[in-house]
Amino acid sequence: MTQPPGFGAMLAWLLDHRGLDAEALADRAGSTADEIRGVVAGDTPGEGLLRRLAPALGFHALDLFVLAGPSVPEDLAPLDATAERSVRDAVLDALDLPAAGRQELLRFIRSLPQQERSSAFAPKRLADPADGPGARLVRMLQYRNLDWSGMAHILGLVTPTYLSTVTYGLIGTGRVELTPRLVTDFAALLGLDARELAGLTGVDLPAVPPPPAPEAVDAAALLWEARRLSATQARQVSELARAMRDDSGDGRRGDPSGP
Repeated sequence: MTQPPGFGAMLAWLLDHRGLDAEALADRAGSTADEIRGVVAGDTPGEGLLRRLAPALGFHALDLFVLAGPSVPEDLAPLDATAERSVRDAVLDALDLPAAGRQELLRFIRSLPQQERSSAFAPKRLADPADGPGARLVRMLQYRNLDWSGMAHILGLVTPTYLSTVTYGLIGTGRVELTPRLVTDFAALLGLDARELAGLTGVDLPAVPPPPAPEAVDAAALLWEARRLSATQARQVSELARAMRDDSGDGRRGDPSGP
């Protein structure tokens, strides 16, 4: 099983890849160069530093927490753990729409009022995130309220790869090795640069991949925004997408009724 680099090595790689030094990153993150050098050397970054590093590096704070390994703070987790299926269905229904319809649906999601959190979010734990790069990528999607079934359905539509539901569980436990193709697919749905995600997970990407399909870009945005929805709100989104599809006369592209 491929072992991912530690967070210090990831940060060092990212700085080198982007042509930055500790001073430049510290200035962007409101930190000190010594603090950045300490992390590169192996110091464990605190929650405050990770939160400041995320926008300075152009990452969602959630993803940086998953890459670094500590527990994800509750305020960064999805609002409603019971919304998994509803979120999956909403994104699949959105993918039936043309680009303009997907953007309209995204605006609708953003317009929905923020509800209070009713319970803690606890993604299904497959393995310690430090055990392998696959665990980290699966965990990132879990924190976008996707279970294995959601991963299989949506990735099967917006990337060239279709895998079974069980296979995504095996990727998370390290029984299925991450390949360049899989990293590229995960990157598309996570809204991350595939070359950077490959470097951060220790997977060799032999060629620069083509840009993700427009559907993948929109699915990534919809998934990210849908994290703040309750299950009831996610069902509203799905119903609206179906109504928009029926009005346009488009046929259904994906069936979210599977396991």
